[in-house]
Amino acid sequence: MNNKRLVKISKYLSRHLRHDPERIGLQLAPGGWVLVNELLAACKQHNFALTRSELNEVVAQNDKQRFSFDASRTRIRANQGHSVNVDLQLEPQIPPALLYHGTGHGAVASIQNLGLQKMSRHHVHLSTDIATAKTVGSRWGKPVIFAVDAATMDEAGYKFYCSDNGVWLVNSVPPKYLSVVE
Repeated sequence: MNNKRLVKISKYLSRHLRHDPERIGLQLAPGGWVLVNELLAACKQHNFALTRSELNEVVAQNDKQRFSFDASRTRIRANQGHSVNVDLQLEPQIPPALLYHGTGHGAVASIQNLGLQKMSRHHVHLSTDIATAKTVGSRWGKPVIFAVDAATMDEAGYKFYCSDNGVWLVNSVPPKYLSVVE
């Protein structure tokens, strides 16, 4: 499959597995799961033909590993980034001492004042490395990277979760746990 088709499918799946499943008649089960056969039928019914082979390739090749199959490969879900109400059934975990968040230059003052907020998503997304945070921040222009003192937050009782694709999730990050990476 060419890259253009891969991206098109990934965007379509993101929209319908993270933000608007009802638009194509899907309902997310606990954990955010959808039966693969139901997804493929819904795509076809809404004039977005998608084969099981293409779906397998998108799950395997998506650069951000946004999607995963369950162990039986009969269900699929988006790993994180939902704006719809869904319990991903992730267990709290002890995070690495430092995590990172990338953003655009225009958001820095607000973040320094209010901290990181989940906004319309279920969680704030954090990465384990500066390079990933920089890539994420680049989507909004000149990137600014914040270091998150996750160890101190964990000690203070904040709950962290790690999605299937290694993105760390937390409800919010108050300003006192943030510092700009130079």
